[in-house]
Amino acid sequence: MSPTPTDVEHPVTNVDIIVSKGDEKGDITYANPIFFKLAGYTQAELLEKPHSIIRHPDMPKIIFKYLWDTIKSGKDVKAFVKNLCKDGGFYWVFAHVRVATNPDGSFRNYVSTRRGMSAGARAVIEPLYKELLAAEQSGGMDASLPILEAFLKDNGASLDTFNDAMQKIQNS
Repeated sequence: MSPTPTDVEHPVTNVDIIVSKGDEKGDITYANPIFFKLAGYTQAELLEKPHSIIRHPDMPKIIFKYLWDTIKSGKDVKAFVKNLCKDGGFYWVFAHVRVATNPDGSFRNYVSTRRGMSAGARAVIEPLYKELLAAEQSGGMDASLPILEAFLKDNGASLDTFNDAMQKIQNS
């Protein structure tokens, strides 16, 4: 059973670098101590569990669809994510998710490194995600995708240059 979300924010400091690794299904196979501390779970509660266990209900589904479609194609993704903590609190991060491969080129795991989200990025992303979520609640991802594409276009980007747009927003 998922925790009930609260308005309690757990800050991610400038020195925090959160790292986790996942298998092809998205189950957590490794995480560093700051990940467990922020999420509020023990290793036993999270390892070998789906990464979605910390998915906050404020996150639009279209963001995760884009993320999974992109990393499954072997490309990196940079995206803003609001995570849900065991106590119902939350924390925002700027995630860089990539595919790690073995020397023979075969899949090893997904690696996600996350840092705190900048204040400038939050001012842009939080309203966007609320708009995407509202669209999804009434019309599903078919309703949120055009909103995301319009947002990217307004920021001189497209789904093909999503990562560049997100990095630019993070640096704002």
